[in-house]
Amino acid sequence: MTARIDHAVTSGTFSLDGETFDVDNNVWVIGDDAECIVLDAPHDVDAILELVGDRRVTAIVCTHAHDDHVRYAPELAERTGAPILLNPDDLVLWNLTHPERRPDRELRDGDVLEVGGTRIEVIATPGHAPGAVCLWLPAERVLFSGDTLFEGGPGATGRSHSDRGTIERSIRERLFPLGDDVVVKTGHGPDTTIGAEKRGDWV
Repeated sequence: MTARIDHAVTSGTFSLDGETFDVDNNVWVIGDDAECIVLDAPHDVDAILELVGDRRVTAIVCTHAHDDHVRYAPELAERTGAPILLNPDDLVLWNLTHPERRPDRELRDGDVLEVGGTRIEVIATPGHAPGAVCLWLPAERVLFSGDTLFEGGPGATGRSHSDRGTIERSIRERLFPLGDDVVVKTGHGPDTTIGAEKRGDWV
């Protein structure tokens, strides 16, 4: 079975280290016609629920805890009944936005999620954030990279709790071996492929 992947773009802000920026975020919903997971919860719960439709949401999976990716996760959880999943290494960032509400379940390297007959593997890729993860769909040859890898190279590392050497190592050691043909669906901006990014100037 081929996974159903739905996509929208929402607009809002990202704030950290006393600065705020306007951003557009990709929202990804993965599953089938009966159930799905939501990847991150930025800016607009109604837009996310429009993608979900009448399906059951089994989890809200956070690729990392920058506020533009998790700001509306608690509201989405309340409206869907789905648990919020986050790598505990990112609680330091989560607590900046939601000090009063913890995620429901831990998300760890090597975890496997099943939704609508699709196997989704969790790959820890620290660097952009200490608990950043990617979601790998091996049967579809699709990777959801959050803010770890974009068209043009690694995610930003110029702010608190990020490190350039760590993110580059994560990409080289954890993502490049998946194969050049893998389609990469990102947290911001257009799709790319592993092969295209292996040819980037930063490598």
